[in-house]
Amino acid sequence: MSQIISKPREQLAQQLAESVGEALRHDLAGQDRVLLIVSGGSTPVPFFAALAAQDLPWSRIDVTLADERWVASDAEDSNARLVREHLLVGAAKAATFVSLTTSDGTPEQGIDEVGARLDGLAWPASVVILGMGADGHTASLFPDSRELDLALASDAAVVAVRTPSQPQARITLSAERLHHARRHVLHITGEDKRDVLGRAMTGDDVRRLPIRAFLSCPLAIYWAP
Repeated sequence: MSQIISKPREQLAQQLAESVGEALRHDLAGQDRVLLIVSGGSTPVPFFAALAAQDLPWSRIDVTLADERWVASDAEDSNARLVREHLLVGAAKAATFVSLTTSDGTPEQGIDEVGARLDGLAWPASVVILGMGADGHTASLFPDSRELDLALASDAAVVAVRTPSQPQARITLSAERLHHARRHVLHITGEDKRDVLGRAMTGDDVRRLPIRAFLSCPLAIYWAP
């Protein structure tokens, strides 16, 4: 059964990697550097591997995250660690990774430094690749977050997030900054997430299902069972 499930997911990852690679090459033809924004979690791991194998001028590509847990970069649940282990390998090591964390004890303390890093990148981003949780969250825009309204409305690059359903403090790109991209992709797998997305498409309450904040812009959906 695992082979039946994994095959379409691997094919999806390869298709997404080829599409993202093409987009990056297109933008690099007209500018010196480009920005790619990715998401963490288990879903993008096959995509990371497929993208790392793409023939790209990696030294001209900046990579950052849509959000991050405020943990050490070598922590087991660090999104930065995930990116370094699965995307920034082989030739892709030449890409510049821009972290969303600092040595400060809290995201509130480090937010100005992270914002300054992001402001120096090549906006608009070439591609933003979003994920989605079973609760309809994307990046760290969680339905139960006290900072959700701020993250949805702020014109700041990043917002510190405290969410009762999550054990760690987080930092997330604001919805405005995530919108500042040429292309948006939603990469999800499984019947449960397809059902959540279906519910999101039939309503407009962003607080209930924050992924709705991105359904009004052109959004390429990559889904496999």
